[in-house]
Amino acid sequence: MASDRRGSRVVASSRADDDEDAMERELAEDAVWKRIQQNTFTRWANEHLKTVNKTIASLETDLADGLRLISLIEVLSGKQLPKHNKRPTFRSQKLENVCVALKFLTNAEGIKLVNIDSSDIVDCKLKLIMGLIWTLILHYSISLPMWEGDDDTAFDKSGPSPKQRLLRWIQSKLPDKPINNFTSDWNDGQAVGALVDALAPGLCPDWASWDPKNAQRNAKEAMDLASEWLGVPQLVTPEEMVNPKVDELSMMTYLSQFPNAKLKDKAPLRLQTNPARVRCYGPGIEPTGVVVGAPTNFTVETFSAGQGDVKSFVEGPGKQQIPVDIRYNDDKAKTYTATYTALKEGPHKVHVQFAGKNVPKSPFPVKVEGFAGDPTKVKATGPGLQPTGVSAGVPTYFDVFSKAAGKGQVEVEIVDPKGGRNAVPCRIKKTNEDEHHCEYVPAMEGPHQVNVIFAGRPVPNSPFKVNVGPPCNPRRVRASGRGLQKNGVRVGDVADFKVFTENAGEGELQIKVLGPGGTAEKVNITPKPDKTFECNYAPTKEGRYVVMISYGGQEIPRSPYEVNVGPYKESKIVAYGPGLSGGLVGYPATFTVDTNGETGQLGFAIEGPSQAKIECFDNGDGSADVKYFPTAPGDYAVHVLCNGEDIPKSPWIANILPQSTCQPDKVVASGPGLQPTGVLQGQQTQFTVDARQAGGKAPLEVKVADSQSRPVEVKVKDNGDDTYTCTYKPDSNDKHTVQVNYSCVAVPGSPFRVNVADNTDPAKVRVYGPGVEKGVTSQTPTKFYIDCKAAGKAKPKVKITDEKERPVQAKVTDNKDDTFTCNYTAPTPGPHYVSVAVNGKDVLGSPFKVPVQPHVDASKIKVDGLEPTVFLEAPAQVVIDARAVAPNSDARATCTLNTPSGKKIPIAVQPKGDGTYRSVYIPHEEGPHEVELTYDGVPIPGSPFKTMAVKGCDPSRVKAYGPGLERGVLDQPNRFTVETRGAGPGGLGLAIEGPTEAKMTCKDNRDGTCTVEYIPTEQGDYDIAVRFAGKDIPGSPFK
Repeated sequence: MASDRRGSRVVASSRADDDEDAMERELAEDAVWKRIQQNTFTRWANEHLKTVNKTIASLETDLADGLRLISLIEVLSGKQLPKHNKRPTFRSQKLENVCVALKFLTNAEGIKLVNIDSSDIVDCKLKLIMGLIWTLILHYSISLPMWEGDDDTAFDKSGPSPKQRLLRWIQSKLPDKPINNFTSDWNDGQAVGALVDALAPGLCPDWASWDPKNAQRNAKEAMDLASEWLGVPQLVTPEEMVNPKVDELSMMTYLSQFPNAKLKDKAPLRLQTNPARVRCYGPGIEPTGVVVGAPTNFTVETFSAGQGDVKSFVEGPGKQQIPVDIRYNDDKAKTYTATYTALKEGPHKVHVQFAGKNVPKSPFPVKVEGFAGDPTKVKATGPGLQPTGVSAGVPTYFDVFSKAAGKGQVEVEIVDPKGGRNAVPCRIKKTNEDEHHCEYVPAMEGPHQVNVIFAGRPVPNSPFKVNVGPPCNPRRVRASGRGLQKNGVRVGDVADFKVFTENAGEGELQIKVLGPGGTAEKVNITPKPDKTFECNYAPTKEGRYVVMISYGGQEIPRSPYEVNVGPYKESKIVAYGPGLSGGLVGYPATFTVDTNGETGQLGFAIEGPSQAKIECFDNGDGSADVKYFPTAPGDYAVHVLCNGEDIPKSPWIANILPQSTCQPDKVVASGPGLQPTGVLQGQQTQFTVDARQAGGKAPLEVKVADSQSRPVEVKVKDNGDDTYTCTYKPDSNDKHTVQVNYSCVAVPGSPFRVNVADNTDPAKVRVYGPGVEKGVTSQTPTKFYIDCKAAGKAKPKVKITDEKERPVQAKVTDNKDDTFTCNYTAPTPGPHYVSVAVNGKDVLGSPFKVPVQPHVDASKIKVDGLEPTVFLEAPAQVVIDARAVAPNSDARATCTLNTPSGKKIPIAVQPKGDGTYRSVYIPHEEGPHEVELTYDGVPIPGSPFKTMAVKGCDPSRVKAYGPGLERGVLDQPNRFTVETRGAGPGGLGLAIEGPTEAKMTCKDNRDGTCTVEYIPTEQGDYDIAVRFAGKDIPGSPFK
C-alpha cells in the first residue's frame, strides 16, 4: 500500500509538471496560436495593401517607419492622411509618421486606441502592434460593414458586440448546424463547407457527408471553393483552421469576409434534391387561427433543397380534400406561396411534398374554428404603414386591431420595388385576443406595398404604399464648419456649422452643445431640402465647449467636437476672397487680408485633407494677397492670425472640390471697370468676363466693395456665348476692390483694385433758403437747401458754428433727388457761420455768414443793484426786471461771474414769480469782475457789467427801515429791518436807550438783511442806535 501511495504521488507530480510545461509552451513567443494569429494578421494587411502595390513581410518590423501603416489606413478608410515624411531616416521622422497615423485613427475615424503610442511601433513591440492590427480588423472588417439581415441594433452601442454580431450572422445561415464558437466548432472542416454551401447552394453540397477524420481535406476543399468562386481569400490556411490551437481572433478575421461575399458567374453549382431542407411557415399551417370561408396561406422555402416540385393538399373532416393554390415567387429564397380555404370547422391536415416526398413536419395539423369575420371593422396603424419615414435595413412595425371584427387570421404580404411578393418577411405576434403586432425589415429602398389581410380579405386602406428610404448609416454623416473648429470661435460670435446627411438614410439628427461647467447651450437647427442641416450656437463666455452630434441615435464620426472659445475681440483687419469659401484641386485658392492701419504680425495656417503650400504677397498698402495650393478635395480650415491669434471670423471653412474639366485660369476679365484709374464716382462703368476657353459652364461670382468693405451692387448679364457683361456704379471716391471668381477660383488678375476718382464740382452746388439769409432768430428752427443736381454724385457735409466757434447741431436729410434739406436752430443771437462742403471741398460762398437776431427785445429789461465797487467776501445782489417784455413761462435768466483769474462762475438766479429775478454773488478775488446777464439766452444790454472787488466795508451802504423805527407800541413786538448788502464785511451793533430797558432780538434772513425786534414796557422816548463796523449807519441813532 505504501509503495502504491508513493507511486500515485509520483504520477501526480508528473502531471503537474506536464501542465506547467504546457502552460509555458502556450505563453511562449512562438506558441502555435500566436504564430497562426501573426500569419493571419499579416495576410489580412497584405490583402488590402496589394491594391496599392505594397506588402508586409513582418508585422514586427515593417511598420516601424510609419509608411506602410499610413498606406494601410488610407486603403481601409478611403481617405488621404495628412502630410508626412515620405523618406523617414531618423527616429524622430518615424515617430512623426506613426503619430500622424494614430492621430488620424483617433480624431478622424473615432477609433479608441488603448495603451499604445508611436514609440511602441517604432520600437517594434510585436504584442502591441498585433493589438493595433486587431483594432483595425475589428473596426473596418467586422464593425463597420453593413451585412444582409442586420437590424438597427447591430450598430447600437447597446447592441451585440462585434463577436456576437458575426456569430449571430453565421448561425442565421446555418440553422441546422450548431455553431457556438470560432475555434473547436470549425476544426472538422464541415462548418466552413456548410457556410460555403449556405451562401451558394450547390457549390459545396457534399459537406454533410464528409468524414470529420479528414478535417484538413474537408477544410481545403471548402476554402478553395470560397476563394475561387466567392472571392474569400484564405487569411488562414486549412492546416491552421483544423489545428486545435487555432485562436478565435484569426478565425473571426477569416470568417468576417463571408457576409459580403458574392458568387461569381459560371460557378460549378451541383444542386442536390433534399426535401429535408425545405422550410414551411405561415398562418395556414398554424395549429389554430384558420376560420371557415377565409383564404389562408403559408410559405414553402426551397432555397437549400435543390431541384424539385412543390405539391400540397389539405385533408378536411371526413377525409375531404381541399385544393391548394401554389404560386412560385421567383425570389432569392426560391419560395412558394400556398393558399387554401377551409370549408368546414374541425381538424384538418395540410400535406406538403417536395420532389414527391413529405417535407419535415408534414402533414401539419390545423384546427379550423369559427367563420370569417368582417375585415371592414379592422384597423391597421403604425409607422410601418406610413408613406415616409421607413428606412432600408431598419426594423419597423405596425399594429392590427380586430375588436368586433369576428374571427380571422391576420396576414401580411409586402411587395418590394422589384415586385417580389415574399422578399420582405413580416413577423406577426398576437399580443392579445384582438391585437396583432407586425414587424418587418425592408431590405431595399424604394416604393413598397404592404398588404394587410384579415379573414382572407384586405382591411381598410390596404394596400398601404410605403416609400422606403436608404438605410440609416451615421458613419456616412459629415459635419463641417467654423463652429466645430478647435480654435478661432470667440464670445459673441455666431458659431455656425453644417451637417450633411445625404446618403446616410433616414434618421433623427440630435445636437447638444455643452458650455463651460457642463451648461447646455441653445442650438439652432435649420433643415434644408438637400438633406443638409444649417446649425449654429452663440457662446456667451470663454472656455471649453463640447459639440455632440448624433444621427439615428449614434454619434457621427469625429463627434464629440471640442471647441475652445476665446474672449471677445474687435479688429480692423478683414479678409475676403474666394479661397475663404471654396476652390478647385489643382488651382491656387486666393484671398486678401487688409489691415486697415492696424499693426501686428500676420500669420496664416491651413488645415485640411492635404498639406497646402502658402504664398503671401505684400501689396505695400496695408494689404496682402494670399494663395494656398490644396492637393486633395474636402473642407479646409483657413486661419488668419494676428500676433498668433485668430482675427474675428477666423477660421473660414473652404470647400475644395475635385479637379474638373473646367479651367478657371483660361477666363479673361477686362474692361474699363477693372482699370486702376479712370472710373468716376457716381458714373456707371462696365467690364467683360470671357469664359469661352474655360472648358465648360461653371458658377460666375462677381463682387465689388469700397474701402470700408461696403458692397456695391453689380449687374451681371449672360450674353449667351460664355461671355458676361458686368456693370456697377461706385458711390464713393476711394479704392474699390473687384473680385471675379469662376468655379470658386479667382480668375487671372483678380482681385482688381480700382481707384475711383471724384466726379463732383463744388462750384455747381447751390445753397439757398431762409437758414442762410437775414431774418434768422435765436431759438427758432430754420432750414436751408443744398442742390447738387448739376454737381455730380455728391453727399454734402454741413458744419455750423456761432461767433465763439461753438458747434450748432444740424440735421441733413437726403431728398433722394440729389437735393438735401438742412435743419438747425441757433441757440443764441449773433453771427453764425454755415459751412457746406462736398468731397472735402467748400461749395461756392461757403462759409455763409448768418446774422442771428435775438428772439426777445432785451432792451426793455432793467437791471438794479449793480455797483461799480463791491467788497470781498460780502454778498452783492443783482435784480433783473423783465416785466416789460412779453410774458414767457419757459424763459430763464442766467448770471455768470467772470473773475480776475479767468474763472466763469455760474450764479444761481431765483425767479420771483412776477417777471423779476434775483441773484446774489460773493466775490472772493480782489480786482475787476464781470457780471454776464442773459434772458432766455439773449444777453441783456450792457452785459457783461463791470465791477471792482475791493477789501474793506462801507457803513454808509447799510440801510435800516421799518415801523419799529418810527413809532412803538407798549408791550407789543416792534420790528424794523437792517440791510447790509453791498456794505462789505463788518459786524452789526444794536442798542436801545429809554425810560426802561427794552429786550431786543435780531434774526439773520440770510439774504443780506436781518429783522430786529424789541418790546418796550414803559411810555416815553427811545433812542435806537444801529452801527456797522463800529460806525453809525445813516440816520442812526433813530428816535
